[in-house]
Amino acid sequence: MRAIISIYDKSGIVDFARRLAEAGVELISTGGTYKVLAQDGGLPVQQVSDVTGFPEILDGRVKTLHPRIHGGLLARRDDPDHMTELERQSIRPIDLVVSNLYPFVDTVSKPGVGLDEALENIDIGGPCLIRAGAKNFPSVAVVVDPGDYPWVADRIAGGGLSLEERQGLAFKAFRHVSTYDTAVAAYLGAKTDSSDGAGDGEMPQALELSFRKHLDLRYGENPHQKAALYVAGESGGGLARASQVHGRELSFNNLLDADAAWRTATDFDGVAVAIIKHTNPCGLAVSGDQVEAYQRALAGDPVSAFGGIVGFNSVVTAATAREMSSVFYEVVVAPGYEDKALEELKKKRNLRILVAAPAEDEGGDYDLRPLSGGLLAQSQDVLAEDASSWKVVTRRKPDDREMADLAFAWRVAKHIKSNAIVLVKDQALVGMGAGQPNRLNSVHLAVRAAGDAAPGSVLASDAFFPFPDGLELAAEGGATAVVQPGGSIRDDEVIAAADASNLAMVFTGVRHFKH
Repeated sequence: MRAIISIYDKSGIVDFARRLAEAGVELISTGGTYKVLAQDGGLPVQQVSDVTGFPEILDGRVKTLHPRIHGGLLARRDDPDHMTELERQSIRPIDLVVSNLYPFVDTVSKPGVGLDEALENIDIGGPCLIRAGAKNFPSVAVVVDPGDYPWVADRIAGGGLSLEERQGLAFKAFRHVSTYDTAVAAYLGAKTDSSDGAGDGEMPQALELSFRKHLDLRYGENPHQKAALYVAGESGGGLARASQVHGRELSFNNLLDADAAWRTATDFDGVAVAIIKHTNPCGLAVSGDQVEAYQRALAGDPVSAFGGIVGFNSVVTAATAREMSSVFYEVVVAPGYEDKALEELKKKRNLRILVAAPAEDEGGDYDLRPLSGGLLAQSQDVLAEDASSWKVVTRRKPDDREMADLAFAWRVAKHIKSNAIVLVKDQALVGMGAGQPNRLNSVHLAVRAAGDAAPGSVLASDAFFPFPDGLELAAEGGATAVVQPGGSIRDDEVIAAADASNLAMVFTGVRHFKH
């Protein structure tokens, strides 16, 4: 039996190769791997150039791309013509491939990496070895995962791998190469305005998606559903890469809500605190002081906050952690925690405490939604417009306080399910209506939730008011100013209703639906 070993990740390889040699396997290797096995491991191993009779060339770009290697991998052992040809060409079969690939994703994720360095980290020989061996898995075993070394060595020492085991290894091998190729394609596509035929700013003609399982979850949206968290690449930020420092294992719903909390809190400047229930903010405030921001977020809807998720965009202080102790929360997520804050929060045995970092290129990936038989994809909803682009459409202009709250409310509305209505006062969410089949219901819910805080608040609507009734209800509840996209055929009626109620209203010209 002969094995070719050509790897980047050399963890565990010396022990594995030693066990292969002890089982009578003849070892062939390349460049750096050869040095590790022969010099560091003291193992009997041939260099590829000794097998091919041809030196490595082009700074190692061409090593294993040779008929004496690929002929030995691809020949069908059950085809007499193949075996006769190998004999005629003095090529010996190769029965085992051990290979893994250059760290392309890790390389291109580093700051300042240019195209030249990226191209040098596109592996050619490795994928060719892996694919050749995996194509011929009835006769050749391919190992790409160091985690498989122990059991593969056991099987070889015990008489060999079964066909089913070789097929399983081939599946992992092709998946390994597919993930790699997807990463390279995504990188090159991002560097080209129209690499796949799409015009500038258009959606691509194909989406290359590759994710690997990062974490098994307790269950899915309901206990009878299985669930797992998948990630793209080997590194990155965002909620998917958050580290859990305390609490019970996470569920599907925990992660959905925690992601909403993280995205919402980190979308604001200043010290922001978001309290999430069923992916919607039920409490949200910004302040110069974290304790005050938390208190005001909680005051927005203390009933709904029970069992919710809390997101911070700043390191959680001990004072804030003590303030949180009186409410039951499922998850808290933040960029970090003071030592005393962790000590306080960990008193709650089941509280899941997550540490997250900003996702790389947060606005660059797509928002994906599965549907029966396909997949919907859209660019991320980034709030690019600001108050300077808004148009005042009523007789009364918003005053400075109203304008500041309108800008805050407009950003809040982007994070709430449509039809979204939010009421804000002094940079804090005081009432909201979400996910209703009509906008009037959402206004009713927002005013009712705000209660005594409604008078003097401002309102944001994620899309236009189709009729004056919602605006009139908000005015009756005490709202003094409104921000909405405009664009209804009844805008004139809505503006007239606002003037009749002495409301100040601005149009943004942009809507922010969130289904």
